[in-house]
Amino acid sequence: MNHFLSLTNLAFKDFREIFQLTEEVKKNPQRFNQVLAGKFIGLLFEKPSLRTRVSFEVGITQLGGRAIYLSSQEVQLGKRESIGDVAKTLSKYLQGVILRTFSHQSILEFTKNSQILVINGLTDLLHPVQVLSDFYTIYKRKKDLKAIKISFVGDGNNVCNSLILGSAKLGLNLWVASPLGFEPDKGVIKKALEIAKKTRAKIRILNNPKLAVKSADVLYTDVWTSMGKEEERTWRRQLFKEFRVDKDLLRLAKKNCLVMHCLPAQRGEEIASEVLDSKNSIVFEQAENRLYVQKALLVWLFRR
Repeated sequence: MNHFLSLTNLAFKDFREIFQLTEEVKKNPQRFNQVLAGKFIGLLFEKPSLRTRVSFEVGITQLGGRAIYLSSQEVQLGKRESIGDVAKTLSKYLQGVILRTFSHQSILEFTKNSQILVINGLTDLLHPVQVLSDFYTIYKRKKDLKAIKISFVGDGNNVCNSLILGSAKLGLNLWVASPLGFEPDKGVIKKALEIAKKTRAKIRILNNPKLAVKSADVLYTDVWTSMGKEEERTWRRQLFKEFRVDKDLLRLAKKNCLVMHCLPAQRGEEIASEVLDSKNSIVFEQAENRLYVQKALLVWLFRR
């Protein structure tokens, strides 16, 4: 079973194939409108969602399939019923599951017991569908990904972790700046550096946002307080204030630097509205591309 749990599941040629499929899906959607005919895909979400849920539901429907949304209240994964029993049960009804959960261990346990395709719609460790779409968005704008510098500023969260792993696989130049103690996952960094030895990727982990952003072609940020950590928001705002993406920080990057954010954004915290709404921002282009890339991913996975 070819599950999609991390960008490390993809080879370089796989990225290329998915990006090519994305172009085809966008230009000729009717060609793919029966790819998932007769297939039922579950969206098992422990965390709330706007973009991930809507883009997958619309995408599955446009591919001829049926999406079934399962909320945390309905399933209570690991509480009302064991994760393994849920996976085994859904394997009898569905052809695939998109799982959005808190603990990455939960998706590993689910996958171990699943007889159907599992796609990682987000865990606390990784957000591969988001970052796969982000790389496509950057590719459409910059073409030669290996010739640019990508900078991520903020919390070393699941999006940041997936950016690191994806950059390592693609051989990219990624600089990450986070406050001391809020760097990306150590295991992710170790894995990425191992991959980078083969791909010649350049991964830099810093605590200085100004240095990380200098001469950047792409400047990416995300919320300072992830879902499930809302009680930390007040003190995080103080700790992260030097990592706000505002006009002063953006001036250190290249003039035509692209600004990215996976949304939802806390305007005035991790990013100033004047930057989010600026000509440099491609944030809503990112959001739109989630639909196309995820459709291409579904086509690619179910055709294998």
